[in-house]
Amino acid sequence: MFLSQQRDLYGYLHDQTLRLLNQGFTGPEIAEMFELPPALDRVWHTRGYYGSVSHNVKAVYQRYMGWFDGNPAHLWELPPQESARRHVELMGGPENILTRAEEAFEAGEWRWAAQILNYVVFADPAYDAARELLAKVYDRLGQGSENGTWRNFYLQGAAELRGGEPANPLDGAGPDVAGALSVEQIFDSLAVRVNGPAAWDARLTIDWNLTDLDEEIRISLVNGVLTQTRPHEVTPADLTVTLTKPRLLALVASGSLHDDVQTSGDRQALTTLLGFLDDADRDFDIVTP
Repeated sequence: MFLSQQRDLYGYLHDQTLRLLNQGFTGPEIAEMFELPPALDRVWHTRGYYGSVSHNVKAVYQRYMGWFDGNPAHLWELPPQESARRHVELMGGPENILTRAEEAFEAGEWRWAAQILNYVVFADPAYDAARELLAKVYDRLGQGSENGTWRNFYLQGAAELRGGEPANPLDGAGPDVAGALSVEQIFDSLAVRVNGPAAWDARLTIDWNLTDLDEEIRISLVNGVLTQTRPHEVTPADLTVTLTKPRLLALVASGSLHDDVQTSGDRQALTTLLGFLDDADRDFDIVTP
């Protein structure tokens, strides 16, 4: 019974979202209209303790339709801060919006209060009265949310509006995580840190010989993109580096070559590449062997 109800829950979410999508409704519209069958809605294990019907309906919609809802006005909207500034001006200024938001808060219209206060906070992040009222709105929305992920977002948002920072940020770059990465994944992590515009005109290639893995990989920086291929003799690399995987991790962590790493060619190629990388708090926390 448990598995069949879970099957029916996910099937209903998917199929009914597509049915309404095909009638021309957008993700947010479908989410507001959507109701589960009573036989599924009253079962404890189908409740939205993690995720929600509203959230999942929008996810199904996006899976098939992407971010665009078909409204041309949404094709090229202003970015959030500029949009907020103009909304605030159009709505009579931040004080007027704050008054309206207080009325909405007292009336229990927390979704609307959050929407209009968000404009004020984006337009003027230093407006403390708006920040505190929006934090109170998030408190109410979070405390009333059955969905654990939504509750966490609301309450964390309230904490940040009041100047709080996450006490224990997740560290996905510890030595255990780093050691589990493949060499390709290590270089992928560098590729997403390349400052593309700064590296538009750079061209360099580095061959990496991983002696402990018996692997060879070439990375090339062209048009601001760092790509991986296999080394070949026809086009020699600017630099060849011979080392072990632990040494590679230490290099990425420190941003420098150790003296005992064997190289052939122009070591400046590596310095140039590292100079194009955006700073990371710490990619890997590696103790140099």
